[in-house]
Amino acid sequence: MMDIPTGNQSQIPGQNVKSAASPPGPLCNSLPSIQDLSLGLPSNQGPGYNHLQGSSCGSRSNLTTHSSTNNTHHSMLHGNNADQNVQQFTDAYVSSMVPAASQGINVPPCSLPMNERTHTFKPQQMSLYRPYQALSPPFQPPYTHQGSQNGPQSPCQKYQPISPLSFGQCGNQTPQSPQQAFKGENVESTVNTGYIHNHAALPSPIQQQPHRTLSHSAGNINKLILNTAAQDRSITAQSPASESRYGLDPELLPSAVKVMAEDRVEWAGKVFISEPFSRLPPLATTSCIIEDRGNVSPSIIRCTSYCVPCEGQIALLSRLPLGALVTPLARQNAGEKPLPVCREPEYVVGCGQCGASMCPVMGWQDCGQRFSCPFCGKLSEVSWQHYQPTRGVEGVRVDKDKKPELSMGSYEILNSQKGEPAALLLAIDVSASALRGRCMEFVTQQIHALLTSLNREDVDALSDVRVGLITYDSRIHVYDLSPALSRPHMLVITETDELQLPVREGLLVSLKDCVDSINSVLQLLPQFSPTCDDPSGVSMELPVRAGLAVLQALSCPGKLLIFHMTPLIEMGDTNSSSGFFGSNKPKSIFQPSEVAISLAKECVRQGCGVHLFALSQQDVGGAWPGHIPYLTGGALHTYSHLQGELDRERFSTDLKRTVKTETGYKAELRIFVSKDLRVSGCYGLFVPGPNPSLVTMATLDGWTTLAVELAHTRPLDETRGVAVQVVLSYSTQTGDRRTRVHTLTLQCSHRLQETFRHYQAQTLLAFYCKKMYCAVLERPLQELREELQTDLTEALASYRKHCCSASVSAGQLVLPQHLRALPVYINSLRKSEVLLPGLRSSVHQRLQQRCQVLSMDTCCTATHFYPQLLPLPLSVDSSNLPNPEEALRCCGASLDPRGLYLVHAPLTLLLWVGTRVPTSSLVELFNTSCFSSLSSGETKLLVLENPLSISVRSLINTLNSQVPCARKLWVVKEGDTCEEALQRHLVEDKSPNGGASYTDFLYHLHVSSVRLLQ
Repeated sequence: MMDIPTGNQSQIPGQNVKSAASPPGPLCNSLPSIQDLSLGLPSNQGPGYNHLQGSSCGSRSNLTTHSSTNNTHHSMLHGNNADQNVQQFTDAYVSSMVPAASQGINVPPCSLPMNERTHTFKPQQMSLYRPYQALSPPFQPPYTHQGSQNGPQSPCQKYQPISPLSFGQCGNQTPQSPQQAFKGENVESTVNTGYIHNHAALPSPIQQQPHRTLSHSAGNINKLILNTAAQDRSITAQSPASESRYGLDPELLPSAVKVMAEDRVEWAGKVFISEPFSRLPPLATTSCIIEDRGNVSPSIIRCTSYCVPCEGQIALLSRLPLGALVTPLARQNAGEKPLPVCREPEYVVGCGQCGASMCPVMGWQDCGQRFSCPFCGKLSEVSWQHYQPTRGVEGVRVDKDKKPELSMGSYEILNSQKGEPAALLLAIDVSASALRGRCMEFVTQQIHALLTSLNREDVDALSDVRVGLITYDSRIHVYDLSPALSRPHMLVITETDELQLPVREGLLVSLKDCVDSINSVLQLLPQFSPTCDDPSGVSMELPVRAGLAVLQALSCPGKLLIFHMTPLIEMGDTNSSSGFFGSNKPKSIFQPSEVAISLAKECVRQGCGVHLFALSQQDVGGAWPGHIPYLTGGALHTYSHLQGELDRERFSTDLKRTVKTETGYKAELRIFVSKDLRVSGCYGLFVPGPNPSLVTMATLDGWTTLAVELAHTRPLDETRGVAVQVVLSYSTQTGDRRTRVHTLTLQCSHRLQETFRHYQAQTLLAFYCKKMYCAVLERPLQELREELQTDLTEALASYRKHCCSASVSAGQLVLPQHLRALPVYINSLRKSEVLLPGLRSSVHQRLQQRCQVLSMDTCCTATHFYPQLLPLPLSVDSSNLPNPEEALRCCGASLDPRGLYLVHAPLTLLLWVGTRVPTSSLVELFNTSCFSSLSSGETKLLVLENPLSISVRSLINTLNSQVPCARKLWVVKEGDTCEEALQRHLVEDKSPNGGASYTDFLYHLHVSSVRLLQ
């Protein structure tokens, strides 16, 4: 149990309590060279802590061995490496580097807004922060972490807030010299704010307002000395969602926005040279030109850490995953050189033992006659056709600069084997309910316009694509589109259990030869007379099996576009023992049925990507039809009967993008790693196989991203580093068989500190997202949420114990420099709709969001979990154009009622309008002068010829081009009922589904990580 102080006793983080009866003195920072933020740990909570209880502590014994035997002396943590400086922040803000300041510069005073009342505090035993447990009894003390921090809050549940923070100087303690505390050049981030618990009720809140004097000391250490004077201060009220239960100001915590802005400034106008053992690349959200000099571009392979631990025990000690995110067909940025292509007979063949392709990592021996493969460690002979001598001590081939496979991190091989070109199959619902609806005519018009435009594009590969047409109700109708026929013939298949095609010729015909025949059929479809009316609906299995049968009959891959207009029903026999309640195995709403998995596997073998346009999909009830499309590399597009103009525009955009997106078919992805590593897992949207290093997919595009997890088998050689190779074999639209090779070389180290320094928060977020969203198929959601928190807590504890080079008090939050944004990212992931459903989130919405996010790359994933909050100018001229890089923190405190704000996420685009926006801005943007007359909800901005309207519409078009799917613009008025849609994207605040705020989550992370070390 924690010691309970008397009423006149103050507890100071990081200091020893000499006497229980000593009067409360002014706060003193035990390390005056440290700028820090105290997150609420009393000084006597060193050995006085009880060990954390829960699942995270029993299996982590090595983190709990660091405890002290003296109950009055706080244990200090010393790092193993003396070459690291720790940068502390008195303004309670984490930053990567603070430039050396000149003497005599005065910094304006700042203060921390705190709770307005001071309550008595009764310390209790603290257990592991479990935000998703059942609601605890009312009047729970603030140090009892068993409340529903990320769960729905009870209206009667109250917490006793911690009293305001007080700052001061300690006159009875000699400051430690910065030179004694720190050595070296590398600067990491620590934050500490001390505060005193006041146990007597005060009539009014009193807060010390610090005055900071910046002075320069020897070395690379900046020192801030606080000179405080007590002043009565009025507290600025915060919004309820932004207010912290523990009195912490969110604005003083690490900011993901600032991290991204600093990275953009660092790489603005520069070129990142990607070469072996290169340094950390720019963040995924930073637009930067990449030059390949022997290492793959980070937009294709991005590792969680660019310094791999040499031993498995060191990797386990970091508590963070070791892996990579792979986007094999990633799009190149403007200004980058195209991927080099070499033909199969000309390129140097790779390893004959393990099958790895040739790359710059291969070690040449015997004057170029043999090479050593780093992935299997064996030697391979070079054929006489490709032999070239080597030069120099390192054994570099003389033709290295002439062959991409010897000098480039990425290249492509054009195989001599050529397959069948991909086809485009259209399957249209013509059931009775579909014909009675209002969608048929519009859908056929859009298909006709698309095929006509493709036929006119002579240069495009799609101009000569083979096209087939299928219609269906309870039966299958296939069409013979042979040019020799005067008109197309419709063939009806009534036996749908075992599909047998009556003919094969004419089912797939070149577009230029059948465009007129297809258009004639499309014009007649709205006039069809329904032959049968099945009130139960139509199963999605039927058109998928029909399209698959056509592709199998002609031995070709392709895209299957299904336009479904009636309610969907469950596939297969729902009364069988394999149903949801028919087995003792754990079930999940995210699990696809056995019928869907079996059909998806057939599509993968054939290279058939299914894209479903559900035009009457319901959010509640019925079957969710997205499993087969997403498992085959396709997508599910849902609409509400295409009633409005916005839905029709989105349908047209989705249709064009689906057909014109560059796609690889019948893909096989092989992953090779250094012989002392292995691939322990692979996560993404695909049908998993027995071998995680071999993934087969029906189709993939430039957005498709997989997460690969690595593990040690033996200790690594620090001098050789680590090599990772991804080999993708796929077919193009024209039938060419290509092999794309990507190779990444990383450094490795015996020092845990180096591993932490080379982690990136955005990559870890994307990796955790794919791993957890795949794990929801088999594991409970609460278990996954707790695992995320446990991993992050133990990582902070491990970094604090093994990598801090200075003695830090228990109240100091210690974060690696490049992981400052990781807590806010992980908190956003934990309270996402997939892992923490809200009251208004339907099952279909959660299933859809899971699959959409799983298919995103690193940049889109980071933007999804931390959207861009962009302030819009109220009037536009040449000096204040909207800038997508000037984002604000995602919290309600960033919203000003006098402003306009655009919230940009890959799946959502919101325009928030404050109640006090000038009338002139409303007129220029919405053509209305009254705020109350402005309509909320889905909208389309009017095309008005004024600078504000033009600039905002241009910004929206730019943002829409950066996301994989079409979005509708939502206008959200301040105080309107639809403002909840905005609150879900303000990830630093408490979310409507009960998710904890960033400040509260960070507080509990810090407290739990410190307690692990006691």
